[in-house]
Amino acid sequence: IPEPKPGLVTEAHGGVLFIDEIGEVDINLQSKLLKVLEDKRVFFDSAYYDPNDENTPKYIKKLFETGAPADFILIAATTKSPSSINPAIRSRCTQVYFEPLNPKDIEKIVLEAAKKLKVLLDSAVPAIISEYTIEGRKAINILADAYGLAIYEQAGKGKSGTVRIGIPEIYEVIQTGRLSPYGIIKASHQKETGKIFGLASSGYIGVVIEIEAAVFPRTNGKGHIRFNDSAGSMAKDSVFNAVTAIRRLTGEDLSQYDVHVNIVGGGNVEGPSAGAAVMAALYSAIKGKPLREDIALTGEISLWGKIKPVGGIQEKIYGAKQAGIKKIFIPEANRHDISSTLTGIEVKCVSTIDELMELIFQEE
Repeated sequence: IPEPKPGLVTEAHGGVLFIDEIGEVDINLQSKLLKVLEDKRVFFDSAYYDPNDENTPKYIKKLFETGAPADFILIAATTKSPSSINPAIRSRCTQVYFEPLNPKDIEKIVLEAAKKLKVLLDSAVPAIISEYTIEGRKAINILADAYGLAIYEQAGKGKSGTVRIGIPEIYEVIQTGRLSPYGIIKASHQKETGKIFGLASSGYIGVVIEIEAAVFPRTNGKGHIRFNDSAGSMAKDSVFNAVTAIRRLTGEDLSQYDVHVNIVGGGNVEGPSAGAAVMAALYSAIKGKPLREDIALTGEISLWGKIKPVGGIQEKIYGAKQAGIKKIFIPEANRHDISSTLTGIEVKCVSTIDELMELIFQEE
């Protein structure tokens, strides 16, 4: 006789069910969880259950016929993208996003882990680890691997006592694990003509993209526009929008130039938010005016020179801070997306390309 046994879901009745890393849960199990949330009960099924069997105890019959109560508050957490969770479950929940860890947070985590391991660290070790991850767990794993390596090397030299983890051990772990720096692009106080930083978001993480433009005069009015197709069709549309907007702003006919716009690294840019940055890079190249390399832009541009709102502002601000950007320019319509507790970076809101060009070329 099958005998259903209460589990964590039924035990949570009248209370709270917490699921850590719900994004890792199989999609079929998520569907079953959704059914429980809808019915507020868990229903059982078994090929061995016979409702006509008089030998089946009444409490087992009741469980199979009416199910077990499971009315609870669900709290779930994940480090994965929200898309990994069943949309129907997400629609029944209040979604709370936490700020990603910054390099200083990672350094603190590494130092605390070192205290627990009772090891000494070279002063540069926490900063190096923070360059290769934004996840606390991964930072600890790097430190733990380096700790094991340091113990092995110390034993091989016949030494004992407190273990010290140095830069060589960290880099050996990084090389063995084929790890890549998280933030490759870093801002500087230098100026460069035809180059600007744009902002993009991937999932819940913002990234800085490097955009460069070069123009060469043509005398026959048969100039060409080149753009790396790997960046995507919407980014390509941003280039053509920028060309039209520049003509309206300056009167320059870009058919008199060969124009080459490049997204450094060749990554795909989803959405039209690179428009403002492409416009700035082109304007800088045409006018020969340098741009500072510690500012970044995001925003869609219209043919009439308006800067339209874009998504992922919070994530983009985070990505800019990670890269050491000092000031970013966003659409005026996105002003409400700026956190009231934001520190460490200046955010300017602009409505038109005229306003944007005036501000970014005033930067000294």
